[in-house]
Amino acid sequence: MTTTHARTTPPMISTGEATAILPTETTAPIKVIGTEAIRETFDDLCIQQAINSRTAPGVTDVVLNPDAHCGYGAPVGCVMVSPSHVYPGPVGVDIKCSMSLLQLDVPADVIEDRKTRRALIAAICKRTPTGAGKGQRSVPNGRRVNRTLGMQAVIEGASESVCEQLGIPSNWADRCEDSFHVGHDDTRDALASRLDWLTDQRHMTNFSDKMTQLGSYGGGNHFGECEVVEIGDDDRSKSVAETFGLRDGKVAFLSHCGSRGFGHNLASGQFKALQEKFSRWNIPLPAGDRQLVYAPLGSEEANHYLDDMALGANFATVNHLLINALVLEAFQEVIPGTTGDLVYFISHNIARKEIVNNVPSWVHRKGATRAFPGGHHALVGTPFAHTGHPILLPGNPRDGSAVMVADEGAEQSCFSVNHGAGRVLGRKQAKRTLDQSTIDSELEDHDILSNCRFYPKDEAPAAYKDFNEVLASVKKAGLASEVARLKARFVIKDASKADD
Repeated sequence: MTTTHARTTPPMISTGEATAILPTETTAPIKVIGTEAIRETFDDLCIQQAINSRTAPGVTDVVLNPDAHCGYGAPVGCVMVSPSHVYPGPVGVDIKCSMSLLQLDVPADVIEDRKTRRALIAAICKRTPTGAGKGQRSVPNGRRVNRTLGMQAVIEGASESVCEQLGIPSNWADRCEDSFHVGHDDTRDALASRLDWLTDQRHMTNFSDKMTQLGSYGGGNHFGECEVVEIGDDDRSKSVAETFGLRDGKVAFLSHCGSRGFGHNLASGQFKALQEKFSRWNIPLPAGDRQLVYAPLGSEEANHYLDDMALGANFATVNHLLINALVLEAFQEVIPGTTGDLVYFISHNIARKEIVNNVPSWVHRKGATRAFPGGHHALVGTPFAHTGHPILLPGNPRDGSAVMVADEGAEQSCFSVNHGAGRVLGRKQAKRTLDQSTIDSELEDHDILSNCRFYPKDEAPAAYKDFNEVLASVKKAGLASEVARLKARFVIKDASKADD
């Protein structure tokens, strides 16, 4: 679905079939990735947020990806680079919202029977709760996470000890973009000290309850999705897929979630603290937007934010790995003898320290995915040094999702691509305009099952951009190539909201 808008913001200037620039009055232009059809989906607020972000203090680069839409201060679907400042807005309230993919050895025909898929949905839902506030206490077959283990997890991330206690295969840590995060001074001690302080604060008195959310999806656009892997028939796709551990015609499981209530508490506390300081010190806000508060690197405020972001990111990492371990258990319950391995775990809401234009910088990816090609210095010593790492891009159940790999051209976008399809309808608009029976019948026509009695209107395929056009933008811009398509067989969403 493509929506056109009358422009009141500066026009984008095409520089290629799927690239453009967006000028500002005071800085170098914003880089835009997207075909003409995709660029028409960027509304004025999205474009204005991109301009506000580019002209904010210390920002050297902004990239607008094809899935871009308005977000919190900065657009969702953008990359924002600064060597001197950190910005909470371009990370957002769901710190390290991420994707992970579990490859199973189950042939597709084994789950063709709808009763088998229903049994799998039930077995997974007994282990991985969905819905705001839901945690492991609300399911019978989950993991019990006490306060002590929760503290260790957010300080250490996917350490060998944390993985062992939670029943997570320790080698899965090698399949993570980042299996752990450290504090502002590159130590765990900074995180331990910060956590001690945080747990005495009013907004973190529910810390123990938030730790019980490890191993859960939450609500909104988060999901678990059973897939069938279809690897491309070209030689490169087959070779890269082998390195990734993808298996053609076999079942895989794709997950999307983040740092849950813990991350939200951390981010909300940071926004409140920084906004109060801007107000007290009478510091001008970028474009007058309270959501674009920032902290100069080296300041106490920046150190606190980086520590809080790392704590939330460690929670998200362990959360994903635990979900995958629980999903594997569920498959083993229904299909005895099932084995599985993690393909990759990668974030799309994080700030990472990277080299951009030969300058050490903080790359803020808000709804954007890292895309390092083979030969990138940061991949040395990883399983993906020669191929580039997996890029996991969710589309929608009808059109599938994609596994891609970066090409050399990714350098032009600060080694980043989109994080999915991107919304074309706001949640309220989707609920108001989309037809429930049409949504449900479309999934039924594609033989896609769900744990929801009624699939959420605001998560329907029609609420999102044309996924194939989004992928075409990435390919035509020379950023990445598709390795495999993932075809949905069932979806797990927040059933409590869907059934309201």
